[in-house]
Amino acid sequence: MSYRLFIANKNYSSWSMRAWVALKALDIPFEEVLTPFEGAGLQTAFTSFSPTAKVPCLHEGDNVVWDSLAIIEYVAEAHPDLWPQSRAARAWARCATAEMHSGFPALRDECSMNCSLRIELGTPSEGLQRDLNRLETLWCEGLKRFGGPWLAGERFTAVDAFFAPVAVRIHGYDLPLGETALAYVQRLLEHPSVADWISQGIAEPWVDEPHEQDCLRGRRVLADRRA
Repeated sequence: MSYRLFIANKNYSSWSMRAWVALKALDIPFEEVLTPFEGAGLQTAFTSFSPTAKVPCLHEGDNVVWDSLAIIEYVAEAHPDLWPQSRAARAWARCATAEMHSGFPALRDECSMNCSLRIELGTPSEGLQRDLNRLETLWCEGLKRFGGPWLAGERFTAVDAFFAPVAVRIHGYDLPLGETALAYVQRLLEHPSVADWISQGIAEPWVDEPHEQDCLRGRRVLADRRA
């Protein structure tokens, strides 16, 4: 049996990106099945492969795994290198991944992912600044504790994949972070699996207006890489 990973537009789908990048970075074979967003409301096409009508969703034979973190844990049973080898690093990485999975609400709400656009955000809101402060603290802790260049040590693992869409947001909205955190953002953006996702997202023929408007919100577009 082989993995089939169902995803949506690479330009917008941050959750799809996390699972896709993790598998690509660790050279885990899978078949990609991309179904574009249909605009606002229920994504009816997604109901054919996902019980929640959301992405990503992983199929392996009769097994269906429909959450990004659950996908990582499921695949890691057969590919343990998705997590760091040391128990301490693995525990920290799981905590940081779970925090990304459920936290940073202002960052998600105010800075929707778009691989193509650079947008003038202005001064971050109080909530967004709190999220950025926590993000910087978390990243610097991992890099210092485990020696870098990745969050849990010398190897790129699932925890780095989960923060890849954050790097896209940091770059796209020019969000303020310190030198160490920004250097980590650059390493993420330059990682081959991350860079591949971004370039494919920019090259997509689909434009989903609800996602575009969620990014814009009346803000000034500094660059559109699709042009």
